[in-house]
Amino acid sequence: MSLCLYDTRTRSVRPFEVLRPGAAGVYVCGPTPQAPPHVGHVRSAVALDVLHRWLRTSGLDVTFIRNVTDVDDKIIQQAAGNGEPWWALTTRMLREFDRAYDAVGVLPPTAAPRVTGTITGIISLIQLIIDRGHAYAADGDVYLAVRDAPAYGALSGQSPDQLRSATSDYAGSKRDPLDFALWKGAKPGEPSWPSPWGPGRPGWHIECSAMAVEHLGEEFDLHAGGLDLVFPHHENEIAQSTCAGHPFARHWLHHGLVTLTGGAEKMSKSLGNVVTAAQVLDAVRGPVLRYALGAAHYRSSLEWGDGTVAEAEAAYGRIETFVRNAGSAVAALPVDEELSKASWAEFAAALDNDLGVPQALAVIHSGVRAGNALLAAGELPALAATLAVVRRMLTVLALDPVEQWPDAGGSELTPVVDALVALVVEAREQARGRKDWTQADGLRDRLTAAGVVLEDTAGGQRWRLGT
Repeated sequence: MSLCLYDTRTRSVRPFEVLRPGAAGVYVCGPTPQAPPHVGHVRSAVALDVLHRWLRTSGLDVTFIRNVTDVDDKIIQQAAGNGEPWWALTTRMLREFDRAYDAVGVLPPTAAPRVTGTITGIISLIQLIIDRGHAYAADGDVYLAVRDAPAYGALSGQSPDQLRSATSDYAGSKRDPLDFALWKGAKPGEPSWPSPWGPGRPGWHIECSAMAVEHLGEEFDLHAGGLDLVFPHHENEIAQSTCAGHPFARHWLHHGLVTLTGGAEKMSKSLGNVVTAAQVLDAVRGPVLRYALGAAHYRSSLEWGDGTVAEAEAAYGRIETFVRNAGSAVAALPVDEELSKASWAEFAAALDNDLGVPQALAVIHSGVRAGNALLAAGELPALAATLAVVRRMLTVLALDPVEQWPDAGGSELTPVVDALVALVVEAREQARGRKDWTQADGLRDRLTAAGVVLEDTAGGQRWRLGT
């Protein structure tokens, strides 16, 4: 493989080397479904879906695991506030997440394990860590001894001496304020499961180590998630896994977060500054939202505001218009990709360089511009080849308007707009037939002012959105 990805642990872009030739194991930290998904959740899903799709395009058999934290403190508190069982809340919210993922074309994971379905494996892993001398039971809880964990802090670039203990309800039982809970003793009214240390439930971090081992093995290729998970979640995953004797993830990939325009803080339910996926999808088409959330480099932060969707709608509209017009012009032509004016090699090189989606989209738009020029010139064999390569690129990014979004179709006004533009084009053609150049030029100017480019070709007039 020629794919290189930024590795958080080494702080460098390095070759992505898989354990088994032809296969890749990927673990992604999925949702904690205590509330509906927001734009930040969808951005995460899109960024990691690009990774998933590019690995598959590169010829790998991908095992893609995205877990679900279906029981934790926040879920229990939210459900109690709603007056509903905790499991009912998670079931309802998971449907919301699935709808949001589907709406932007995210591939389903190979498996989506839940905490509540992994309790036996979690208990076994905790016992292994205790047996190896790296964890201890205290008053029904179990803690990992952080200062015994090899190289603790390497992922986040911190040392135990630099770290402050997080606030914890279990601080009185700890031997060291940095130690964190692997198992939490049961509290009245909370869900619990039996264990060798008494009834309780897993701590947050241990669940991912157990699920990764169950589905990918003790060592696997890549672990991914948001930058906000580097510490403490992923740091603690590494600690408990190495204490169990597991090599764990070979590569760590983290994506940037979403902020609101004018704000420096990430979009977060706890901060109350969220824009829900449902709110956006009520007004924005799925492929446009996918374009908006995926156009920036995955490691950069994404500022969400009114202009974000407008820019994506315009850019994706240019792609749709080209694919529609070119497809109509070359529907019956054979394709010789050697004639293409779009470069698959440049596109692949962009994605191989740390998933450079901005550069990959630039290659696509360059191909669209070249294709529009070929369409205007009537060079149909080269147009057919260019269209084929552009659509091949779009498929990788899940943006092909023909195969992947045949029913997206624009807003409810799209057919009306198409018909109105067609009427203006027809009226202009009639004016030219009468040699009424003033009216013909005036109609063309009005279309131009509306962002419509009108082209006079040997096959008649064609229109497209401006590039």
